[in-house]
Amino acid sequence: MSKLWGGRFNKKTDPLVDKFTSSIGYDYILARFDLISSIAHAKMLGKTKIIPVKDSAKIVEGLKSILNQIEKGKFVFDKKAEDIHTNIQATLEKKIGRVAQKLHTARSRNDQVATDIRMYAKNEIKNLKFKIKNLQSALLDFGKKNISVIIPGFTHLQHAQPVLLTHQLLAYVEMLERDKERLSEAYKRCDVLPLGSGAIAGSSLPIDRKYVARLLGFSKIAENSIDAVSDRDFVVEILADLSILSMHLSRLAEELIIWASPEFSILELDDAFCTGSSLMPQKKNPDVLELVRGSTGNAYGNLIAFLTTMKGLPLAYNRDMQLDKPALFNAAEGTIICLEVLCGLIRTAGINKNQALILCADEFLCATDLAEYLVKKGVAFKEAHEIVGKICALAYGKKIFLSEVPLGEWKKYSARFEKDVYQLLDSSASIKSKRSYGGTSPLSVKRQLSDWKRKLKK
Repeated sequence: MSKLWGGRFNKKTDPLVDKFTSSIGYDYILARFDLISSIAHAKMLGKTKIIPVKDSAKIVEGLKSILNQIEKGKFVFDKKAEDIHTNIQATLEKKIGRVAQKLHTARSRNDQVATDIRMYAKNEIKNLKFKIKNLQSALLDFGKKNISVIIPGFTHLQHAQPVLLTHQLLAYVEMLERDKERLSEAYKRCDVLPLGSGAIAGSSLPIDRKYVARLLGFSKIAENSIDAVSDRDFVVEILADLSILSMHLSRLAEELIIWASPEFSILELDDAFCTGSSLMPQKKNPDVLELVRGSTGNAYGNLIAFLTTMKGLPLAYNRDMQLDKPALFNAAEGTIICLEVLCGLIRTAGINKNQALILCADEFLCATDLAEYLVKKGVAFKEAHEIVGKICALAYGKKIFLSEVPLGEWKKYSARFEKDVYQLLDSSASIKSKRSYGGTSPLSVKRQLSDWKRKLKK
């Protein structure tokens, strides 16, 4: 296949070099965007009379024909092609003849691929945000369905205080919203048109970059031709955003794995989202969640790999930058499938409410409520903390519940304790008392649910 360059060379490229430098194995993903940007470029060449209008129209017609093939899945990619740009150019020449050679007027592969990758990134950000929103909706629906379920909240993976299950799920909804915000910010950096920058210096031909930007839906045009072809900050930013998103998905996956374990037995995973053991017939494994958790390593790896690739590159374009695509494609595709399977798993999962009640029977979960009981009676919190800590130590030592400690014992530590202290040793009472804004009280959580439902509808 004829390359887009070669006039200066007297020898054919060594087959090993062709194999080593080829990117068609992954940049074929950009085919649709390459064709759309080429159609816009060809229209501009005709509009500005850089090439005859009839030639522009013929090129556009040929490109649209190839685009139609790709969208129908009928286009056969040539594995011997150097890259997707060469593959499309060669196909176009076969379709319309020598006039196709005018398409590359006022364009370099440098600004061409920079445009394609930005178009891909913009498209994937929209897709990612949609998938994140779906997961948020699944969490909200699951939370609404189990609005009355109380579970032990954990710090250091130790029992801390009672919380509504829905309140904990809403914490992940908040995380995911920040992920969407970060991607929205990254979108702004992607929304800059490099096409027309040429290889490095721009063009002496009367091109109309604003016209191309309008056709391709870019809100801005790159101001500096050198930066336009050498900038991959937006790729790094997306990889960083997806790393943070993957970290959040991993934390959620780990939480669900813990809740589904026999020791907790709060969460009941649907059989359709679990696997079994090749040896142990009784096993029901949360492999989906484990793979979501494990996929975070890929996301981090893509970020670090490409950051390292970019760290020492002089201006402007260098072939190292070809490696932006495997990193970005892998991260985007991997994150999307993780979002999809998590969404499906959550929508089919159930809650073992009886087990949640058993776990929340731990009266020590209400220790902070006891300290605040004393604070309301004028005791300094530091002193109250110490008093309640000693009573807990007493109960732990005697291996009894706090409700089994006689009132007389309570009064030995503080005369301010009264019989009503026993009413605090209940998870439901603890939950209802957390009326501070953003707390886990039923009223607060219902307000959060309502607010989020409204936000996601926008």
